[in-house]
Amino acid sequence: MQYHLVWCTKYRTKVLKNGIDTECKEMLQNLAEEYKFQILAMEVMPDHIHLLVDCKPQFYISDMIKIMKGNHARQMFLAYPELKKELWGGHLWNPSYCAITVSDRSRD
Repeated sequence: MQYHLVWCTKYRTKVLKNGIDTECKEMLQNLAEEYKFQILAMEVMPDHIHLLVDCKPQFYISDMIKIMKGNHARQMFLAYPELKKELWGGHLWNPSYCAITVSDRSRD
């Protein structure tokens, strides 16, 4: 199954910049390898992330999002503790996300 996933930083705060975006991509790739799904395309914008992922149908998309957002936020706050000062309440991500299934016809 392939999904286009999008999620935003809390309050759409533009914190994924100045090298943090590059580190963000590396962390997400490492999570994908660890949890056995593949990131086919990735774009990290200052206030949101777009991913095209390929995973087994047995993998619940809500679990994948929870893994990526939760583990990634923890890693980001450890690597960049100053982020907590820019984001109220200590949350990196907005609780919502967008997940759209992708087929060969809609991939472009």
